[in-house]
Amino acid sequence: MSLRRLLAPVTASLAMVGGVAVAGPQPAVAARPAQAPAEIVALRDVDPTIVEEIRYTTNHNFVGERIDGYRAPMCLVTRPTAEALSRAQDALRPRGLTLKVYDCYRPQTAVDHFVRWAEDLDDEQMKSEFYPRVDKSRLFADGYIAAKSGHSRASTVDLTIQPVDARPGPTPHSPHPAGSCFGPVEDRAPDASLDMGTAFDCFDTLSHTANPAITGEARANRDLLVSTLAAQGFSNLPEEWWHFTHKPELFPTTFFDFPVSRASLTSR
Repeated sequence: MSLRRLLAPVTASLAMVGGVAVAGPQPAVAARPAQAPAEIVALRDVDPTIVEEIRYTTNHNFVGERIDGYRAPMCLVTRPTAEALSRAQDALRPRGLTLKVYDCYRPQTAVDHFVRWAEDLDDEQMKSEFYPRVDKSRLFADGYIAAKSGHSRASTVDLTIQPVDARPGPTPHSPHPAGSCFGPVEDRAPDASLDMGTAFDCFDTLSHTANPAITGEARANRDLLVSTLAAQGFSNLPEEWWHFTHKPELFPTTFFDFPVSRASLTSR
């Protein structure tokens, strides 16, 4: 999901951009065009070997339902981001490994959906799995939910690594036991990826990339993910081991809102 510390809610006098407080006018959300700019492509058109498991097209996510704006399970990113991911994939393939993306471009419509959900304190159907140790009333204050997301600029991805011959289990349709997102692998929802110490979108400090409590194989796997992507120009968000932004961003001040779909790319 990568919702921590992306951008804090905007106020009239002060906002958070990239985790740094700044004053003055902030980048505006783009008008809601039906089409993506030509610089944004489908990842599978650049490298079809990268696995795509777009979680927000399913109901297995922290909200518990398909997220607005995701009309197809596909990864849209800027072309430089897609090409950099393909180079990272080339580095992993000789080891029998592959990248797997959970989320890529995220329309503002989807971010708005997250905000509405966070404001509804009575809806905690997925708490036991995704945020068992966080009070929902603190999701904004603690930086898990924000009014803007770097994903909406199309250079940020959420991803992991899995064996090339891995076979994912069935998609869960209900929350798993309390604490399962940071518990032993066998207690988590089926994922088929390497153990990173927590599941994707686990709202917990154990998801912090450098958390010293993550050791052994999980630590080695996180280090492999970070080093492989860093070699191709990606910067990791320290609060989320799965969140990476390709630098420099093509659209550093624009938050797009076209749908995630093949149709968004067709009229070019």
